[in-house]
Amino acid sequence: MALGEEPAAGAPEDAPEDGLEDAAPARGGALESFSDTAETRALLGRLQTLLGDRAAREGALERFRVIMDKYQEQPHLLDPHLEWMMNLLLDVVQNKTSPADLVHLAFKFLYIITKVRGYKTFLRLFPHEVADVQPILDMFTNQNPKDHETWETRYMLLLWLSVACLIPFDLSRLDGNLDTQPGQTRMPVMERILQIAQSYLVVSDKARDAAAVLVSKFVTRPDVKQKMMAGFLDWSLCTLARSSFQTIEGVIAMDGTLQALAQIFKHGKREDCLPYAATVLQCLDGCRLPNSNQTLLRKLGVKLVQRLGLTFLKPRVAKWRYQRGCRSLAANLQPCAQSQRESKTHVETPDSEEGYDVPEEVESVIEQLLVGLKDKDTVVRWSAAKGIGRVAGRLPQELADDVLGSVLDCFSFQETDNAWHGGCLALAELGRRGLLLPSRLTDVVAVILKALTYEEKRGACSVGTNVRDAACYVCWAFARAYEPRELQPFVARISSALVVATVFDRNVNCRRAASAAFQENVGRQGTFPHGIDILTTADYFAVGNRANCFLVISKFIAGFPEYTQPMIDHLVTMKVSHWDGVIRELSAKALHHLVQLAPEYSATHVVPHLLAMTRSPDLHARHGAVLACAEVARSLHTLAVQEGRPVTDFLDEMAVQGLKQIHQQLYDHHLYRGLGGELMRQAVCVLVENLSLSRMPFRGDAVVDGWQWLINDTLRNLHLISSHSRQQIKEAAVAALAALCSEYLTKEPGQADLAGQGGLVKQYLAELQSPQEMTRCGFSLALGALPGFLLRGELRQVLAGLRAVTQVSPEDVSFAESRRDALKAIAQVCRTVGVRAEGTPDEVVCRENVAQIYCTLLDCLGDYTTDSRGDVGAWVREAAMTSLMDLTLLLGREQPELIEAPICERILCCLAQQASEKIDRFRAHAAHVFMTLLHATGPAGPAVPHVPHRTELERLFPRSDVASVNWNAPSQAFPRITQLLGLPAYRYHVLLGLAVSVGGLTESTVSKPLGGVRPATSLGRWGEGSSPVRSLALPAGSPGPPPQGRRGSGCSGAGLTGSRARLLQVRHSTQSLFAYVKGIQNDLQALEGFAGTLLQVFEDNLLNDRVSVPLLKTLDQMLAHGCFDAFTTDEDHPFCVKLLTLCKEEIKKSKDVQKLRSSIAVFCGLVAFPGGVRRRVLLQLLLLLCHPFPVIRKATASQLYEMVLTYSDVVGSDVLDEVMAVLGDTAWDAELPLVRGQRNRLCDLLGVPRPQLVPKPAAC
Repeated sequence: MALGEEPAAGAPEDAPEDGLEDAAPARGGALESFSDTAETRALLGRLQTLLGDRAAREGALERFRVIMDKYQEQPHLLDPHLEWMMNLLLDVVQNKTSPADLVHLAFKFLYIITKVRGYKTFLRLFPHEVADVQPILDMFTNQNPKDHETWETRYMLLLWLSVACLIPFDLSRLDGNLDTQPGQTRMPVMERILQIAQSYLVVSDKARDAAAVLVSKFVTRPDVKQKMMAGFLDWSLCTLARSSFQTIEGVIAMDGTLQALAQIFKHGKREDCLPYAATVLQCLDGCRLPNSNQTLLRKLGVKLVQRLGLTFLKPRVAKWRYQRGCRSLAANLQPCAQSQRESKTHVETPDSEEGYDVPEEVESVIEQLLVGLKDKDTVVRWSAAKGIGRVAGRLPQELADDVLGSVLDCFSFQETDNAWHGGCLALAELGRRGLLLPSRLTDVVAVILKALTYEEKRGACSVGTNVRDAACYVCWAFARAYEPRELQPFVARISSALVVATVFDRNVNCRRAASAAFQENVGRQGTFPHGIDILTTADYFAVGNRANCFLVISKFIAGFPEYTQPMIDHLVTMKVSHWDGVIRELSAKALHHLVQLAPEYSATHVVPHLLAMTRSPDLHARHGAVLACAEVARSLHTLAVQEGRPVTDFLDEMAVQGLKQIHQQLYDHHLYRGLGGELMRQAVCVLVENLSLSRMPFRGDAVVDGWQWLINDTLRNLHLISSHSRQQIKEAAVAALAALCSEYLTKEPGQADLAGQGGLVKQYLAELQSPQEMTRCGFSLALGALPGFLLRGELRQVLAGLRAVTQVSPEDVSFAESRRDALKAIAQVCRTVGVRAEGTPDEVVCRENVAQIYCTLLDCLGDYTTDSRGDVGAWVREAAMTSLMDLTLLLGREQPELIEAPICERILCCLAQQASEKIDRFRAHAAHVFMTLLHATGPAGPAVPHVPHRTELERLFPRSDVASVNWNAPSQAFPRITQLLGLPAYRYHVLLGLAVSVGGLTESTVSKPLGGVRPATSLGRWGEGSSPVRSLALPAGSPGPPPQGRRGSGCSGAGLTGSRARLLQVRHSTQSLFAYVKGIQNDLQALEGFAGTLLQVFEDNLLNDRVSVPLLKTLDQMLAHGCFDAFTTDEDHPFCVKLLTLCKEEIKKSKDVQKLRSSIAVFCGLVAFPGGVRRRVLLQLLLLLCHPFPVIRKATASQLYEMVLTYSDVVGSDVLDEVMAVLGDTAWDAELPLVRGQRNRLCDLLGVPRPQLVPKPAAC
């Protein structure tokens, strides 16, 4: 919030902020002038041409809205141009030859301008001469109030009339001779205007608002008020009396009437309105608007009540009000001005009008305004607060003080948050108007300080955000309203409260409002300590990030001694027990930083208070207190170490005993059970970790056994913990175990206490065989967290146990998380025990066990387990890649000779495969690991030896790519990965990954259609040429004719062919693969090597549906795009022969429809190869025409139809028409005996032997 800006009075109540507080866009680039003059003139000048074209008319309107909306926040830039814009539009309106539709269009443009600039500025530009009144009235005769398409016309006409009716002549002079014809009388102008206004006050569109403006201008005219005012008010009160806010019609009528009355009592003279004020107030009381559920009606009721109150009271400036005098910010910052200002003193002047009589109706007005302060809607409370300020300004001092006392009554904890919010708004209004005297600041500041921290929990959330925001507004207003001398006694409390709200409030809007209020006080008052330094750090954008506020900004501000203790006190009393767990955790971490700035105070006041809170029955207070105790103890220990003092200088014996007893107290009261048990387990684990790291004197104490039990029990029962908090508790328990073992299970540094550890490793190894997945997870990580002295002598058994967890068995195939955590543990154990080439396998990573460790990690890269959660094996593969990187870097920097060439090659090949697969996140992780290993350096050069094709890799993937390439983006990743296809060592694995990626459609790999890939043709699909296509009927149910010279790819589902195939957007992986293959078309040896590797991938993954199905789709696309047309020059090329064999083997006895569809497309692609293979392919396709599944028969017929059209040499011209007729006219989903006859007919036409039915063996 900028200096001098007024903060929002009411913020939305506790809207979720987590996703918003980091997104604080800086909206800059303020406009300097109206820069769309030429386009606007062109739009307004061609309205006549738009009349007949509805689309063009709507487009012009929308374009004009876009232009005007740019100036929504700087509408004053339109002011120099409003006159010519209005003249252009009014010329159309006033032209009698203009069609009605053109007039309506002109008024629509006028309304758009009015909406941006506001009608008050726009009104004075309307023509308002005597000659304009009658034409405006005549235009109303052509209006239909029920036409919802032309409401802008009626709205603008009413506004125009509200100006025109202000002509300085008696309106009766416009009537002339009312007797137009014998027996007929024309209605007077005055009555016509009032009738129009009354009729539009009860319509349902925005014209109702303009009618209220018209009434306020018209009825208050000197000549009209004498004749019409009483009658109109009577009509209004009757309308209110017979309307009900429980019906739509009643709400509309009451809305228009209340608007009109409020405007009349605002603009009318007091002496004219006073006779009717009591009657209107009485009628308003009878309407019972506070009981309405319509916010607008309640707001209008409050607005009218305050106008009535101002009517009852004489307009005057209260002489008793507080006057600050000069409020110039520049003058305020000058030292001489400050000294002059401080010499002034405020003298409360007694009211000079002692005999001033306050009508008794004012009491009712104030009562209703006080009720409005407690309304459930912010707009109503805001209107009531302004009314309180206006009315109090006309009251004697004693009565105004009574009003202030009633406002202060809103700040009771028996009142709702609405009352607190309304009270804050009212106090701000009273302060701004000088009606809150310095003598009452003591009471007011006390309640405002409470409001700055007001928060009440309701259900799963809280209320009070708007109260705290409004309290900041009060502080902002007081900074402008009072001399520094008046606020001097409260500076310490106000500044501390605003600082606390700036850094510790949960809501981002409140933090920013507090920062703005603090800034205003620094500028206007100049008495806030260290104000400029704090504002520089805690500005509008810095306080947008909550974690930054708690952990960074708070530490800086607490460095000023004036703020240290208030900030610590606030955290301990308010935030440590907050209902939001994130706030409790941040508060504990913030205390870690702050207690070092006040160690004595923390030791004597904070720690005892927190220890008492650990025994609280409230779960949130107990949880936060335990976390805070952990952080405070750790912080004080750190400070003691830095200063070379024992921690007992800060924590006395009672505090140490209190910390030690926390676990036992919770255990005795069974507080580790139930719903709150999860929170307490996590908190105590954090406590154990921090107390262990603080080296508390508990060695050999029974409490260590209690902590050990808690950690083991938590890890053993992780499956009973809710999924959303399981990971956090697991991590806390593992961290606690590591710290506890390092501190309390040793006799001497680095030596295990055999009596204390009690077979801990064996116990954890036994738990790895648990049938519960989460138990395996917990104890796997626990083994990884054990210190080296516990693993010494047990390394072989630990690695064997973890290896067993990583292996997939039928019983635990879905235990992907346990396999992931076991892999993490293996890498961590290796880092803990270290590397020594000639060491023993029970002690360190050495020559004897390194190969087995690598084998375990590499085997897990093949984990592709899927379940209802999706590809859960990806978690395992990610962990395996990370562990491989950690282990390889560890070996490369300490014992590179342990990395053998075959192992290194396998690592990099597997990583290349993962980097070419389809899941963005894991592809990026694999690429990161690959690049890290490639470019890792050690003392004597590259850290990783034996990298295959290192020179080529460093050329393809320079070091600059590590930071510059976004491997998450398929457009950047796949073009680079496919370059590895040119390196023989990597080709197999990259093709294996690309086959899955190209053949498996995913949203992230979708891109634009292929550029540079020519359609498949019989003359060479990479070259020129096309084959003739006859216009014949497609098979029944086919989607449409294929494009000329190209066979539709069947990889996308149910025979997706023809024009629909052109709509497919191929993926970046496909584009990159085809680009590589295109590049080797002229190198037959490279192409045969590529094709051979592709067939090897297929052969190795036969009947592995994860690979074979997408591979079939990939082959289909490659055949369709002519990737292997170079082989069509030889008859029965080995590639097509082997591919046909593999496809037949893959679909043998298969019932997978997706696989069968893909194979059909591949078979059709193989028809392009000449020789005996073509006859065998046709036989397979004809066999599929009689497949038991009707959908496969139809798909085969459709693909055959396209294939016959595409490859003109497959079928002789003499039988082509008959073949096409059989394929197109046969209902291939009919009964098999009927279909088989047509299939046999096709066999005869194509010269393929008819398949013979094989009789089933007779049952014994």
